[in-house]
Amino acid sequence: MANEAKKDFNAMLLDNKDMPKTQRVTDPKTIARYGGDKMFFAPPLAYDEIMKRVPEGKVLTVNEIRNYLAMKNGADFTEPMTAGIFISIVAWAAEQRSTNPTPYWRTLKTNGELNPKYPGGIEAQKAKLEKEGHTIVQRGRKNLRYYVEDVQKVLYALDKN
Repeated sequence: MANEAKKDFNAMLLDNKDMPKTQRVTDPKTIARYGGDKMFFAPPLAYDEIMKRVPEGKVLTVNEIRNYLAMKNGADFTEPMTAGIFISIVAWAAEQRSTNPTPYWRTLKTNGELNPKYPGGIEAQKAKLEKEGHTIVQRGRKNLRYYVEDVQKVLYALDKN
């Protein structure tokens, strides 16, 4: 995102944009990729509520959140682009307010990758996760990426909570 200092992310968080809603897709490639034609759109606050559940020492991935929202709402999948945007909004909104924190740094990209779009970038997320006991590993030679080591062992189970 650009010009974060000039944006009111908490206002964005409260804007439900006529969501939640479900939509049928007809594109065969999309249907094949996501395993069905019923696509769910969750409002930003839905992501915030889920991200607040993750306790210290645990993490969650964007895909886990998307799968959970689809399951809970009788859809085949949750729309991925808005999910990514809304999760970034949650992170920036949490940084802008002094009460009711959301531990956004515990929400990772696919396969446990850290998210460079969060406030403070990779270094800030890395520091917060390491403070909570996670080991961060670097992968790649030119395009460096950072991951929580053994992410499957520390995943928070949404379906049980």
